[in-house]
Amino acid sequence: MATKLSFKRMDSVAESMSDALRQSQYQMKRCFQRYVSKGRRLLKNPQLMEELEKSLDDKVEKEKLVEGFLGYIICSTQEAVVLPPFVAFAVRMNPGIWEYVKVHFDDLSVQGITPSEYLKFKETLYDEKWAKDDNSLEVDFGALDLSTPHLTLPSSIGNGMQFVSKFMSSKLSGKPESMKPLLDYLLALNYRGEKLMVNETIDTVNKLQTTLLLAEVFVSGLPKYTPYLKFELRFQEWGLEKGWGETAERCKETLNFLSEVLQAPDPINMEKFFSRVPTIFNIVVFSIRGYFGQQKVLGLPDTGGQVVYVLDKVRSMEEELLQRIKQQGLHITPKILVLTRLIPDYKGTKCNVELEPVENTKYSHILRVPFKTEDGKDLHQWVSRFDIYPYLERYAQDASTKILDILDGKPDLIIGNYTDGNLVASLMSSKLGVTQGTIAHALEKTKYEDSDVKWRELDQKYHFSCQFTADMIAMNTTDFIITSTYQEIAGSKEKPGQYEHHYAFTMPGLCRYATGINVFDPKFNIAAPGVDQSIYFPFTQKQKRLTGLHPQIEELLYSKEDTGELMERVEGRHIRRHISQTRLDNKSDIVARGYLADRNKPILFSMARLDKVKNITGLVEWYGQSKKVRDLVNLVVVAGLLNASQSNDREEVDEINKMHNFIDLYQLKGQIRWIKAQTDHVRNGELYRYIADTKGAFVQPALYEAFGLTVIEAMNCGLPTFATNQGGPAEIIIDGVSGFHINPMNGREAIRKIVDFFQKCKDDPSYWNKVSTAGLLRIYECYTWKIYATKVLNMGSMYGFWRTLNKEERVAKQRYLQMFYNLQFRNLAKTVPRVGERPPRTTTSTATGAVAAPNEIVARPRERQVCAFLQNLLRKDRGSN
Repeated sequence: MATKLSFKRMDSVAESMSDALRQSQYQMKRCFQRYVSKGRRLLKNPQLMEELEKSLDDKVEKEKLVEGFLGYIICSTQEAVVLPPFVAFAVRMNPGIWEYVKVHFDDLSVQGITPSEYLKFKETLYDEKWAKDDNSLEVDFGALDLSTPHLTLPSSIGNGMQFVSKFMSSKLSGKPESMKPLLDYLLALNYRGEKLMVNETIDTVNKLQTTLLLAEVFVSGLPKYTPYLKFELRFQEWGLEKGWGETAERCKETLNFLSEVLQAPDPINMEKFFSRVPTIFNIVVFSIRGYFGQQKVLGLPDTGGQVVYVLDKVRSMEEELLQRIKQQGLHITPKILVLTRLIPDYKGTKCNVELEPVENTKYSHILRVPFKTEDGKDLHQWVSRFDIYPYLERYAQDASTKILDILDGKPDLIIGNYTDGNLVASLMSSKLGVTQGTIAHALEKTKYEDSDVKWRELDQKYHFSCQFTADMIAMNTTDFIITSTYQEIAGSKEKPGQYEHHYAFTMPGLCRYATGINVFDPKFNIAAPGVDQSIYFPFTQKQKRLTGLHPQIEELLYSKEDTGELMERVEGRHIRRHISQTRLDNKSDIVARGYLADRNKPILFSMARLDKVKNITGLVEWYGQSKKVRDLVNLVVVAGLLNASQSNDREEVDEINKMHNFIDLYQLKGQIRWIKAQTDHVRNGELYRYIADTKGAFVQPALYEAFGLTVIEAMNCGLPTFATNQGGPAEIIIDGVSGFHINPMNGREAIRKIVDFFQKCKDDPSYWNKVSTAGLLRIYECYTWKIYATKVLNMGSMYGFWRTLNKEERVAKQRYLQMFYNLQFRNLAKTVPRVGERPPRTTTSTATGAVAAPNEIVARPRERQVCAFLQNLLRKDRGSN
């Protein structure tokens, strides 16, 4: 196959492609004739390959060409823009490595082009006037990173902290003067004005080296468990303050690490030393969207696995902080605040409580700050993640005031979650001068194909103009980016990752990003989360099983249907639908639909939010279309609401109606149980294990999943798991060993894998146990919260020092970003209707991708235009291309 060919990084695609085209001129003429025959268009990779194969009649020639260099190039092309007589290719030879070329149809001449030039080709399909306008806004964040070292190999993407450690070792090596930044950093260490590690007595690197040697010899002569208090005064006489360790042995190790760094810096000792430096005591974590709480929130709009992720993360970080502070010999109480939104209309949750302790912690709290209306009153209603942008700036200001008051000072580390939390974290980090980390979880740009070039069609519903702008600001402001998997950053050989999709892209009529974010930037790090072992433990641990919950779980899974009628308002019409349902006292609140007639069948189980990307309706459709899988297993789905009239989420309403339609269409009565989202995670843990008792399996069919918390929850309970091959689960599971990958774009293939598994288990019951055990081993080896917390706190310490080494460049870029925020994002946020405001009229897309009301031509709205000052200042110099 073409993809097996190797390609030297030093080779130019333009040069090599030109030679190859000349060698196969006749065949490629026919191919390019097909490309340009239908005029202007955007071709994706499958279309490019299809047209290539159709242009070749001779089988031998076809195989030779497809498996040769040209086939490799076209196979590596993610998309191509056809603007006769040119075809412009976006070629991705390896993860993170892109080259752009244009080919002239008539003579097959090839020319390399810049990302900016390629984007202009692409823009012509959607807004030709804007594409040709020299004053169109172009942003190049990469131009401000010229002195920042970058990784070079695709295999090292995501290892940012190790790379930073190597670079710092190199920069600090040589003469003693080169160590002055490290000494200055240590002299600045303090907690609430109290000096840590080093005081002003040590004002030169030579003095520091001498003192370290003296102190190391001294503590070497003490019993290793001697408390620091016994020799604190002696250390202070030498200019050393507390923070080196709680015992003589611990102090000796830390002193030795720093001595090694000063004598001959190397990455290993650099990382060891900074893991000991007392720099982080107070942490702020932003998770704003949805209903953030500890009970009764899962399954509510915009509220899913990220809540569990954040709470478990906070518990693990507090535990690690307490251990570090004790080992440092300090008596400091750490504090962690989870900042979210206070919602007066709290829907039976605690989202109206301002300050709430995080369960199973001592010093961590949820701090809720309300959104404000334009007249300064608290906003009572929930706000969709797509409509949240007008409230964020005021929220950042109010949250800062609360944080400074509760912490009695600035935090030491700020971590954002999702677009909204990351933007607010960026605003606060910039204002307070605090080290910042961001976690995207899921970037909407990769969920909706071509949502950048077609942003106008989608903006009224999703406000992607705000979201993508906010993402760019946060990614470029933050000191480090935490991801769960490599795929999240750079994808696979065949498909770009979430972040890689933001390297060079355009939103015609709004902004062109010649460089958005580079995945070779050392700010990218991989830290996979774990699971709460007290909740998600193997089904085989009988003594820990929560058997008291089994009657509730059996009722949830197996209770017979109560057939009734429900009046729903769908798309403006009242309809009468016969449904199968179990009701609570509130008869409009449906708990479940359907029933399982044969309790002896294993259960195929899925649990997720009910939105398009999670693809739960796709799973139900696959199941309905396969008699084989229906004969082998029952299907149980826990997802969303069952009554569309109860949901305020646009996507969920569509998916609810699809679920009902598929259950009726495929006559799934007796084989499916659709259960309303369950918010009791303790019971959910036992639910996984109960389904494992049936020798069932878990399936996660998402179109894309950044990580997949439910995947590791299920595997940790011993449940064999099928999960999407698009995103993080492809790294969690070793296909065919610890679980199975499924392609969400190929339902037949996915169902075939599921059928094969259950048929094999039927023939050989030991096979189920084999896969279950392999899944557990995989989790224990790679996915624990202890590993995660250690990595994140080490990042906070390491990147905190890194900020001081590239301060000038960081400050210059921060000014650029602040200007971009003020002149671009703020204006875009004003166009998003606030709750209670009348939204703009419904629009329809035109052939060019622009939007207009039916039968009306309208000029581009004034608020979408960008001021001339920003256009001229941010536009990339022509000569730099």
